Amino acid sequence: MKTLPFFCRGKVVRGFGRGSKELGIPTANFADAVVERLPPDISTGVYFGWASVGGGDVHKMVMSIGWNPFYKNTKKSMEAHLIHRFKEDFYGKVLNVLILGYIRPEKSFNSLESLVTAIHSDIEEAKRRLDSQECRKLRDEFLIQTTDHILNGH
Repeated sequence: MKTLPFFCRGKVVRGFGRGSKELGIPTANFADAVVERLPPDISTGVYFGWASVGGGDVHKMVMSIGWNPFYKNTKKSMEAHLIHRFKEDFYGKVLNVLILGYIRPEKSFNSLESLVTAIHSDIEEAKRRLDSQECRKLRDEFLIQTTDHILNGH
């Protein structure tokens, strides 16, 4: 994908309510307006990168972009799982993400357990890739560039 890495920002909105409750893997959801501004060459699937909430600490993240075929969604979504334990929800706060790479295409699963297993595998893959020297360098640049002047873009 030519547009990676890709930076985007937006307020965290309520999603379908499945991440924390049903899957045990909390996600931060972007509003439709952010999803609609994705470049056309960013296909649906699972991605990895860096994220920060409200300009705070930068954390590893894994993100699903797409239709969530297991749930047969009718609306495309962007759901980021920040690999960090937060004490409280952060709905309404600004989420900054730097999408660095692609893990796999989205797909459906035969069971909830197989979906959860795949997500945990995606998280481990994201952690491994983000430990590379190149990704750490991009993390440092991301820290510098998360000012109020940057909107969505490459």
